[in-house]
Formats: sequence, structure tokens, C-alpha cells
Amino acid sequence: MKMESIVPPLPAAAPLAAQTTPARRARRRWTPARIGLYVFLLGAALFFLLPLYVMIVTSLKSMDEIRQGGIFALPLAPTLEPWRLAWSGVCTGAACDGVRTGFWNSVAITVPSTILPILLGAVNGYALSFWRPRGANILFGILMAGAFVPVQVMIYPLVRVMALAGIFGSLPAIVLVHLVFGMPVMTLLFRNYYCNVPHELFQAARIDGGGFWRIFLQVMLPMSLPVVVVAAIMQVTGVWNDYILGLVFAGRDNMPMMVQLNNVINTTTGVRQYNVNMAATILTALVPLALYFFSGRWFVRGIAAGAVKG
Repeated sequence: MKMESIVPPLPAAAPLAAQTTPARRARRRWTPARIGLYVFLLGAALFFLLPLYVMIVTSLKSMDEIRQGGIFALPLAPTLEPWRLAWSGVCTGAACDGVRTGFWNSVAITVPSTILPILLGAVNGYALSFWRPRGANILFGILMAGAFVPVQVMIYPLVRVMALAGIFGSLPAIVLVHLVFGMPVMTLLFRNYYCNVPHELFQAARIDGGGFWRIFLQVMLPMSLPVVVVAAIMQVTGVWNDYILGLVFAGRDNMPMMVQLNNVINTTTGVRQYNVNMAATILTALVPLALYFFSGRWFVRGIAAGAVKG
């Protein structure tokens, strides 16, 4: 038997390529729907970036140039003096040392207020997903109900409890408050994430002799990086941008950056310095913006992995 009769001819690749090339070209055409989509996205980007642009150019202008109008105009003589004053010279109350003190106070508040809720929320979500103690669904429902209680309703009872405990107006007080209010959301995130993990993985770890903490620390926690990033972004943003809880519970020596920014912008004494106010506002927003910028890829991956699925 000849080889020509065994090996089939291969002329099908050329028609296939000829069929796919026009399809690709058709997808690249500028249809009205595609043009409208790009116009909408461009308009949305300009809508959100325009205030940031105004803040940046205003913070680089002198007050004389600001008084001349032209809010969208670029600075004729850019200066960083408003940034220096905002960081270390503007009055935030009785002291005139800028928002620098509030920045480090916010760091001292945010770090433990992020790490502790994430760790406890991960343990709660892990226990509710795999170990399922008696009454787990009831406990989870009560915990979720606490997430819908307004913060303002709980302020006075928390003030009374912490005053009786002798920690009101201190750093542990504000950290404990953020821990209490962050626990329901953190538990929900980790529970939904762990519910998507194959249960066979947990059973295999149990067969190998793993206990509660060993499975959590060596199996579940290392594979939880995407949801940890999602939880960290949510918690850092919420704690850093908080105003009312920091004002009530932090005390005079631990005022966060948001409270001091409010004192700078809403002061009624002296001449209102718009360039310094804009610089102080940008400095206050830098940490959440940087966090979103550097961890946005993990944020999307955590959501896609089921971090906020019901």
C-alpha cells in the first residue's frame, strides 16, 4: 500500500485561516457601539480625574495666582511651599506642626486595626466553612446583623463601656472599635472565599493528622493571598478615611489624619489658604491611592476567586 493512500492531505488549514481573518478584522472595526463605549469611558475618566487635576494644580500655585482666577490653568510659577506647610507648618488646632503628626497617628491606628480584623476574620471564616460548630449558622447570622447596625447608634454605649474599662481616649480604644466594626465584613469575605475551596483538600489534611490550627496556618492561610489583599484594601481604606470614630475614641494625643485635615480646612481663623488645603487633602489621600495602585491586580483576582460571592 502506498503512503499517499495512508496519510490524508492537509489542505484544510488554509480555508480555516481564511475564515478566521475576516472575523478578526470585523471585530476590530469601529462600530457605533464601540465608539460610544470609548466615549463613555473617556468621559467617566475625565469626570473623576478633573477634581484631582484641580487639586494638584491649585496646590502648586501661590495665593496671589489663585486669586487671579483660572482654576483650570497650569501654575505660572510652581512652588512646593504649600506642600511643606501642609506637612509640617499648618495649624491643626493648638499646635502648628502640620498633618505630619496625624499621619503617624493614622499609621499607628491603621496597622493593628487592619491586621487584627483580618486574622480574626480569617479564623472565623475558616471555622464557619470547614469545622461548622453547633449553631454556626445562627452565630453567622447574628454577626452579619451587627454589620447593619449604624455606627452612630453604637457610639454612646461604646463610650460608656470604654470609660468604665479605663481605656477611653487611648490607642487601644480606637483599635478595639475598628476591630469590632470590621469583624462582620472580614468574616463574610473569608467565609465566602473558603466555601469555594474544595472540601476534599480539608479532608486530606485531616487524614494526614492536621488539627484546627495546623490546617489553618499551613494549608488555608497560604492560599488566601487574594482575599487577604481584598480585605486589607477594604479595611485600610475604611480605617484611614474614618473621621467620626477617630474623633470620639482616639483621644487628643492620637487624633488621626482625617480629623486634623478637617481642622485645617474648616478653621475660621486667619486667611484661608486654598493651596495648603489642597496639598493637605492630597497628602491625606495618598495612602489609599497607593494601596489601590500597587495591589489592584490582587484585588481583582480576589473578587474573581469568590471573595464577595454569596
